[in-house]
Amino acid sequence: MMNIPQILLPEGMSELVFAILIATSFAGSLITVAFGIGGGGVLLAVMATLVPPTALIPTHGVIQIGSNLGRALVTFRHIFWPALPAFTLGSVIGAAAGGAMVVNLPPEWVQIGVGSFVIWSVFARPPRGLRDWPILVGAVSSFLTMFFGATGLFVATFTKSQALLRHAHVATHATLMTVQHGVKTIAFGLLGFAYADWWAFVAAMIVAGFCGTIVGKTLLNRIDDRRFKRALDVVLVLLSVRLIYAGVRQLLTGG
Repeated sequence: MMNIPQILLPEGMSELVFAILIATSFAGSLITVAFGIGGGGVLLAVMATLVPPTALIPTHGVIQIGSNLGRALVTFRHIFWPALPAFTLGSVIGAAAGGAMVVNLPPEWVQIGVGSFVIWSVFARPPRGLRDWPILVGAVSSFLTMFFGATGLFVATFTKSQALLRHAHVATHATLMTVQHGVKTIAFGLLGFAYADWWAFVAAMIVAGFCGTIVGKTLLNRIDDRRFKRALDVVLVLLSVRLIYAGVRQLLTGG
């Protein structure tokens, strides 16, 4: 029988659910640092079944700050800095616009749209605008993340268009996502979400994620660039198919 301190358990969360989420945070970070993308979506999918809907997107965002920041720190010297200023400005614009929306975007159409775009970007040449306009990528992805939560796939498409080596891809993507989730967290705080009720749980998830990052970096060091890009494309397509399937299913079933 587990003996987890009560301070780590938000109201209504069982020890078993806590253990599952901690393990998922570890595995998600390991997947992302080893293959460049995917862990945030995995974590969101699991949290969506175990965390109250009102807390899902805000808490996932804070956890992802810790996960991505840890990844950025351990790969710091590989960060592609030119993409950062304009992406940050775009993220602020997108989060502000998303936070001001009175009516939420239908999540099923967001899933289908993001998934379709990413699959197209894997098999086609990324549009020049995507490569050269990080402000646009920051704005669109940050707008969507206010409603959808995990837009790492979209940002990964932009990072992939830079044709970076594997360490630089992981480092740059982690830095961009740290910025985006940071802006989103501030926006939800201004909208009134009570982060204080979840701080201990979030801290534990971040620690578990950082441990996954350390293990995942060992795998990253053993993969060559050609195999890394192939694995990244496979992960992008699989996650995108899952997004499209979930969106179509919601449209057909009405929920």
